[in-house]
Amino acid sequence: MVKYWIKGTVILYILWLMLSGKMEAKFLIVGLAAAGFIAWLCLKSLWILNEKGDRTYSLLDVSLWRFFKYWLWLFKEIMKASLDVARLVIQPKMPVDPQIIEFECKFDNPIAATMLVNSIILTPGTVTLDVLEGNHFVVHALTYEVAKGLLEGEMQRHIAAVFGESY
Repeated sequence: MVKYWIKGTVILYILWLMLSGKMEAKFLIVGLAAAGFIAWLCLKSLWILNEKGDRTYSLLDVSLWRFFKYWLWLFKEIMKASLDVARLVIQPKMPVDPQIIEFECKFDNPIAATMLVNSIILTPGTVTLDVLEGNHFVVHALTYEVAKGLLEGEMQRHIAAVFGESY
């Protein structure tokens, strides 16, 4: 628990430093104290039980480096998808081929499944319609190529790497 409190304190303190811009000693001390107190206050709410109910996961139990690398990869994918959607809309015949696809993604960590849902929604041309029991995903894709990309599982592999899951 102490490890997660320290990690939470460090993350909140860095965020506080970035947002406040105050570098006087009194502000640095108050900011650190506030970050530590808020991390302690929120510590229990950062634990989530898996679907089976046999293991808990912490939101802070992730490699920050792998998490950062994932967001860089996702940002690149969002930019590519944005250009693809813009290209589709600009073309006079608008060659869309809407697809409803379903796939299983057996993440034990519910945070990984949530990250997959949000990543799909953030990527232009895709919308998560539903997540059924057992991590069965129902997704709308604007074109066949986008649907194929999701079915191949590249995004799922990247998320699995972030959370140490097998895929």
